[in-house]
Amino acid sequence: MNADAGRAALLVAEKTMRKKIAVVGTGGSIATLGRSPFDLVDYARFGRLLPIDQLIGLFPELDMLADLVSVPFNHVHSEAIGPVDWLALARQIKALDSDERRFDGILVVHGTSTLEETAWFLELTIRVEKPLVIVGAQRPPNALGTDAAINLASGIRVASEPTAADLGVIAVINNEIHSARDVVKADTFALDAFRSAFGPLGIVDANGSVVIYRSDKRRLPPFKNADFLALPRVDISFAYAGADGADIDAFVAAGCRGIVLAAMAPGTCAPAQLEALGRAACKGVMVIFSTRAGCGRVLDHAVLQERGFIPADNLTPQKARILLMLAIASGLSREQIGEQFRLR
Repeated sequence: MNADAGRAALLVAEKTMRKKIAVVGTGGSIATLGRSPFDLVDYARFGRLLPIDQLIGLFPELDMLADLVSVPFNHVHSEAIGPVDWLALARQIKALDSDERRFDGILVVHGTSTLEETAWFLELTIRVEKPLVIVGAQRPPNALGTDAAINLASGIRVASEPTAADLGVIAVINNEIHSARDVVKADTFALDAFRSAFGPLGIVDANGSVVIYRSDKRRLPPFKNADFLALPRVDISFAYAGADGADIDAFVAAGCRGIVLAAMAPGTCAPAQLEALGRAACKGVMVIFSTRAGCGRVLDHAVLQERGFIPADNLTPQKARILLMLAIASGLSREQIGEQFRLR
């Protein structure tokens, strides 16, 4: 075999060993070109959203990491993503999981505003036997100091790591690997905006290696009726000094099936708000007590027990809402819903 043939054989072997990763585009800051390198604030209003293939094309070096297959889904800012999109995205990922091209991993590119909610919905509704990673960026890809390229690279590396499949849906941002259940966006503009109450599951090291230190032991099978056509209305009420519950009455009038209270820590609210929640419960509305504190558990204290309200454990209000939506859509009883919040 001559030298040229040897190099060709080596390239073929290298390509055979490379992982094939489906990259699903939904939009967000990571896919938005700002007006200038200094546009770190108003790019969502005046910038240009890129389809996923154009975003990947901005960083040709990413092709060195895996065989990337762009999968268009949507290109919007994540504040525009909601339950209808979650359902469609779950169906898209299931299709990719069974695709005859046999992807080794799936990477979802997403805006950061609602990234944690999409990740949690996917965790609750689907299981795939391969890594399922969601990434975003705090700065546009053409901004000074952008984190778009490195977050994409880290996401591809984790999606290519077979052992990451055991972690469920994971968010990879700022070189950290977070579980869908725990991850929250805790800062408006900082590059390390995403945190987990108990710390990340692992990291993507400076040399590109994926290091996993622990797994999430609270994972349960997804909801059996995951192919929902629609999800019930569940609203979030915010507790504050002097709240009169007018928002709660309005939610009930609008037809909500559940209300999550972002309660004062450790799980209380103003008297008038509590009475409004009681009126809602009497009309069959499920009431969940989370906390506005950002971390810590809401325990099943006497006030909740007396009124039939359910504590959210340490789920944030926005994640408690998603779990409640799915539990109601599945036809679970109040007791069964309470059990979901104790175990999830």
